[in-house]
Amino acid sequence: MTQITFKQNPVTLTGEQKQPGDKAPSFTVLGTDLSEVNFEPGNGKKILLSVVPSIDTGTCDKQTRKFNEEVSQVEGAEIWTISADLPFAQRRWCAAADLENAKVFSDHRDLDFGKKFGVVIDEMRLLSRSVFVIDEQGTITYVEYVEEVSEHVNYEKALEALKA
Repeated sequence: MTQITFKQNPVTLTGEQKQPGDKAPSFTVLGTDLSEVNFEPGNGKKILLSVVPSIDTGTCDKQTRKFNEEVSQVEGAEIWTISADLPFAQRRWCAAADLENAKVFSDHRDLDFGKKFGVVIDEMRLLSRSVFVIDEQGTITYVEYVEEVSEHVNYEKALEALKA
């Protein structure tokens, strides 16, 4: 695995990192209403998991808006944005961004998602910026762990993988 940095400082990621071809694990996160949401791969939909450190930063805001706009145009696909932000902050952001119907989930409670996908930044208890595309059968077809957490993901490659 490539060394991940945050503002050019090395960070330690915890959990099991994924590769294309791996089966996506199930996980539990919280909705913006504090309800438990269980993700079960292989539900017949393509899923783009957009992982951001904090929805309240400019890069995370852009990533969430761009993927929500683009994925809405891909038939049979969903986008899930996941961060370790509190559900209250996510709900406020969705309202301010006029994205109340966006699927935004919190991994704050127990980092179940982050540990299963290898994106927990130990030093900050945040999730490392990354993207995963999961096909209709639950197989991971695309993985990007962004080397510098403050940088953008490769939007074009992720969307190509989703459309494939």
